[in-house]
Amino acid sequence: MTILQSPCAHDAELYLLFAKGKRPDRLAIKAFADRLPYLAVTHDPAHDDAASDEPAGDGGGAGQHNWLELLRDGLTFDLVGIAPGPAATFPQVSHRFDLPVLPDAQDYEALTLRPGPHIASAGSSMPLTRSLLALASDFVRQFDDLAAVVWRPAESAIGRRFFESATSAWLDGGPFPALGLTAFVQTADGALESVGLSFWIGQELRIEPPLCADRVAATRLGIRLVNHLVLAGGLSQDDRIAAADGTRLALRPSRNRALISVWRE
Repeated sequence: MTILQSPCAHDAELYLLFAKGKRPDRLAIKAFADRLPYLAVTHDPAHDDAASDEPAGDGGGAGQHNWLELLRDGLTFDLVGIAPGPAATFPQVSHRFDLPVLPDAQDYEALTLRPGPHIASAGSSMPLTRSLLALASDFVRQFDDLAAVVWRPAESAIGRRFFESATSAWLDGGPFPALGLTAFVQTADGALESVGLSFWIGQELRIEPPLCADRVAATRLGIRLVNHLVLAGGLSQDDRIAAADGTRLALRPSRNRALISVWRE
């Protein structure tokens, strides 16, 4: 079970980064949807002048109509920032995976993909986020100019091939893609902490020193623990788990349940 209240539903969004001048327009998006039998464009505000149809937030305001509503798996998603209107606001990016440098607004233009207002209250529910990520994978497979995906809860930019392969493997029953849908940072006291895990379970992970003296080994351990915690839905009481070398690890949630500390017994 999830330990804490789900984060704000607007955190359940991602950004599709296209090369400058290569954002698709509404005709390209409709052609993309027509190629996939499980996907449809269910609302095009360009055919309705009501300003109230415009989504709040990224990518312009009333009368610009630079968005579409998409239906996948019975769920609706808003795609904001389509050409020729303004791109979505470029996201904050702090981590990168399978990319040589952090992407920036000088080289890329963003589209925002997020749950529609009718399902936004579902927050970080697993069926909703899985469908959102599956839709992003569809975009990667269909648009060669899509260079990277930014997952907002972890502020992580993920190269197209790595995103598609890791996400597809997870959707097919494989391990949770901890590198990308979460990230890891080293703290001032030498611990290794997750970023973005709280979106999924309401808690972050902290691998205590000296267990994380070897950064590579600690990251591998973090990937394994993130997968374990996502499957479990979080941690409400002390637990024990065997490390790869057979030693025992202790897991303990903090008093406010916001942080899970891990150390070798």
